[in-house]
Amino acid sequence: MSDIFPKWTNRLPLYAGIGAVLIGSAVTAGVWYYFTPKYTRVGYQPVQPVAFSHTIHAGQLNIDCRYCHNGVEKSWYSNIPAATTCMNCHNQVLKDDPRLALVRESAATGKPIPWVQVHKMPDYVYFNHAVHVNRGVSCVHCHGQVNKMDEVRHDKPLSMGFCLDCHRNPAPNLRPPDKVTDLNWTPENGGIPKDFGLKAVHDWKVNSSQNCSACHR
Repeated sequence: MSDIFPKWTNRLPLYAGIGAVLIGSAVTAGVWYYFTPKYTRVGYQPVQPVAFSHTIHAGQLNIDCRYCHNGVEKSWYSNIPAATTCMNCHNQVLKDDPRLALVRESAATGKPIPWVQVHKMPDYVYFNHAVHVNRGVSCVHCHGQVNKMDEVRHDKPLSMGFCLDCHRNPAPNLRPPDKVTDLNWTPENGGIPKDFGLKAVHDWKVNSSQNCSACHR
């Protein structure tokens, strides 16, 4: 038999094993890198059960984000408003509009509107909205200019690298607390000194930890 097959064929199982490991590693690395929010969720823009326009409410009417998302300064998550909040205005404005039928029904029955979640962090990630908002990180930094979106879309990567870029150098992303929900505000039109961010990091004791346990608990 040794005359039929050359000696190098004895190493075929070893070569096959090494090839399988290399291919498996490449596939795993590709999935690990590309199956992140940067590549799988940016641009995600689901159709919602009620056509709520942020362009009109937050843009044209300039309603503060916190009127609807009123838990964002004291909670780890940003709440979706109850239909009764909507009816504070819509019991007078467009009160019989058929587009708001589901809102009126929800307010009357207490049954939640089945909104489709747009921004979703993995279960292994801990993110506290209140900590960021109260330290001058604007909604626009993570969610984009929602005041210019009719249907809210997933605008920023929200990947680990995206978060770490800010944690490594938070100063450029800080603004005065009263401008956190002003989505049109920029340092240039706000007239703040160039060293505002650095001073804020010191004065507000911003501890943007890069320790794994800060986000993975």
